[in-house]
Amino acid sequence: MSAETLRTSFRTADVDEARKIIGATFYSNFMDVLDGSHTFRAEFDVGQLGALTVGELSCGADVRMRVGELGAYHVNVLLGGSMRFRQGGGASTVATAERAGVFQPVGDTVVERWTGDCRVLAVKMDREALDQRLEQLLGRPVRGPLTLAPELDTTRGAGRSWARLVTTVIEDLREEPGGPADMASLYTVPLVSAPLQEAILNGLLLAVEHPYRDELISPAQKLRPAPVKRAMDAVREQPEYPFTPAGLAAEARVGVRWLQEAFRRYVGMSPMAYVRDVRLTRVRDELRAAEPGEVSVSEVAYRWGFSHLGRFAEQYHARFGELPSQTLRS
Repeated sequence: MSAETLRTSFRTADVDEARKIIGATFYSNFMDVLDGSHTFRAEFDVGQLGALTVGELSCGADVRMRVGELGAYHVNVLLGGSMRFRQGGGASTVATAERAGVFQPVGDTVVERWTGDCRVLAVKMDREALDQRLEQLLGRPVRGPLTLAPELDTTRGAGRSWARLVTTVIEDLREEPGGPADMASLYTVPLVSAPLQEAILNGLLLAVEHPYRDELISPAQKLRPAPVKRAMDAVREQPEYPFTPAGLAAEARVGVRWLQEAFRRYVGMSPMAYVRDVRLTRVRDELRAAEPGEVSVSEVAYRWGFSHLGRFAEQYHARFGELPSQTLRS
């Protein structure tokens, strides 16, 4: 996760210019002004913080936006006004100053009405960054896409705390540097920015409703026995090794049946399924880091213990929602 911070400030009364700057910083879009009685004047202050894009946005007049699939998780915290939106074939959701709007990476997105008096604190989160953060917190892979509730109560509890954190970050990123030797904020320093990104991701996962939230809030109930941890550590240290159920049980210093039952209870899958999942993740990491023409899918798959390429491609697609060749091209 990069710690580099980039900032963009923009003011315009031209709808096309506003559309382009949102496209450059957030998402490609089509924008229409709905309210002719108010003057359109967009004000955007946007900061890039590693895997996060954050900013304060307003348009001055009611607008409608068609965005398509976002490809990222996104939250809009409102400082006034309202925003009605929908994704995919779902019903419309109305975000207000009391309830932030939460967007999924998939599903065509339409902002049906963004009111002119609505100032938005926008947080775009790289899909893979949030998914990986969830898996790191859980200590196990997550099956299927993460589905977040479309609203987040920002008036109390964890939702209010998260909104305050986002507000502080965006306000500080808007500060202009005072001189050549001055830093805009501590957020430009990796020692601060990297943990801050994690705090925003962690905070959202604890604040918004989703299927894994209770498990994150009460992790003590999911503490894993030492044999399970020993087996998991062995796999993570050398996932390409030709593990067998008996070999993993020997690493864990327990019987095969005991380890299988413990893995199902505490990890949510069998020991060998865990081996496959770790290998798939290593393949994905290597494909994403490779330069064009540097490696082939088959050689990476073989390196991490996959001998049947057809079955490997199916498993990869089921795990990540795309083919390994698509990962390599991207």
